[in-house]
Amino acid sequence: MRVIKYLSLLALAGCIFLVSPARSQAQVSFSVNIGAAPVCPYGYYAFPPYYCAPYGYYGPTWFVNGVFIGAGPWFRGPRGFRGYINHYYDPRYGYHGPYPARGTPSNWSRHPNYPQHFHGNDQLYGRGTTRPPAPARGRAPAHAAPRGGAPHGGAPHGGGNAHGGGHGHVR
Repeated sequence: MRVIKYLSLLALAGCIFLVSPARSQAQVSFSVNIGAAPVCPYGYYAFPPYYCAPYGYYGPTWFVNGVFIGAGPWFRGPRGFRGYINHYYDPRYGYHGPYPARGTPSNWSRHPNYPQHFHGNDQLYGRGTTRPPAPARGRAPAHAAPRGGAPHGGAPHGGGNAHGGGHGHVR
């Protein structure tokens, strides 16, 4: 008799559980806090570990009144922005020169003719890619950035690359 009593109570509890509406307030969120943007005199690379870029990597359009507008996750420029860079100063293309230290102030007075003397060989979108950002719904996609080669035919130290080399200038 006891067994039937317990089984009846168990069946009743199961029916009540199944009939009651389920309220779920669960929310799953995922975020990555990468911290503050690096403080670099002439900008920082748009790829991890976000080292300070040397003078000459970014073109003049990346600066407003001498202040870097950011790149990668900290980009603060206008939507759809793309500006010229010089791969000669990119470690992924063979650059082994000096890098400025974080926190070092910029000294634009040492570079008075910077806009006239800058020689870019590729364009970079603000978020750090040479490809255009995904278009918004209902908008036509942006044209891909032109791909010129670095001095000496593609890579900074000679040879070529999968994007056709070039002669150190942009069309």
